Amino acid sequence: MTHASQTRRTLLAGAGAALLTAGSGLRVPARAQTQAPTRSMRGGANNYLPGAPLVERIGGGGFWMSGTVRRAGDGAPLAGQRIQIWAHTTEGHERDPHSHGATLSDEAGRFRLEMPQIVPAFGQPHGHLAYDSGAFETVFLRPVMRSARDRSLEAHFVLQPA
Repeated sequence: MTHASQTRRTLLAGAGAALLTAGSGLRVPARAQTQAPTRSMRGGANNYLPGAPLVERIGGGGFWMSGTVRRAGDGAPLAGQRIQIWAHTTEGHERDPHSHGATLSDEAGRFRLEMPQIVPAFGQPHGHLAYDSGAFETVFLRPVMRSARDRSLEAHFVLQPA
């Protein structure tokens, strides 16, 4: 009788543990993972202008470009990293110098820059972002918006030392 209750107890305990972890997504023991570096996106460097100035806002604003900057490997946030942003907007084309600006990441690795509303270029509403400061490998991103009516867009950088 003791053997049967031990087996039943083991079965119930295992089923309970399975139910508890099923919703959490856990399937294997947790392990530390390294952050892989972000690769440049195709078309990300289109109309890039080296040395765009640091700005408080591009044009009249109304649209927010934001994201994070982290170090490859440990994923630590990187403060003071220069991110250049440009796009085809209601106030200019992505090739126009006044459609470009740069901002710096804060102590938590976050950046945010207000700019005019992005409008579709070649059928897609998209922005361009670049990390190009030299301490890390250059990365160009070209995220596409879900809708031309969106009022914000995010992009995230994981940088590899140069």
